[in-house]
Amino acid sequence: MYKKKLESDIRCPLEYGLEVFGGKWNSRIICVLASRQTLRYSELRREMGNITDAVLASTLKGLISNGLIVRKQYNEMSMRVEYSLSEKGLSVVPILQSICKWSGQFYRDESENTLIQCRKCDYK
Repeated sequence: MYKKKLESDIRCPLEYGLEVFGGKWNSRIICVLASRQTLRYSELRREMGNITDAVLASTLKGLISNGLIVRKQYNEMSMRVEYSLSEKGLSVVPILQSICKWSGQFYRDESENTLIQCRKCDYK
């Protein structure tokens, strides 16, 4: 099982929330899975764009250990693994949408680099 290298120094609920769904990749993965519901690793990697395999694998392990993502393995001829949001992960989505809506008032990026899921988000 995934284990962090350093003990976290969380002293309030806000810090816990920011650690769980904050950071560059956690919130992006949550948003992609909220939009697409269930994805295999390769599909998720394609949706994420410029993330390395090592970073994606590590981030998924962290999200799984925090109970935000469910990893389901199917023992078939060619092993299949799917990722989806847990109930806890789904509960984060409205929070991220609120942050996105607030951020949209102050930040505008019309570039092609914007995630497809972000272009669909109703933050404008």
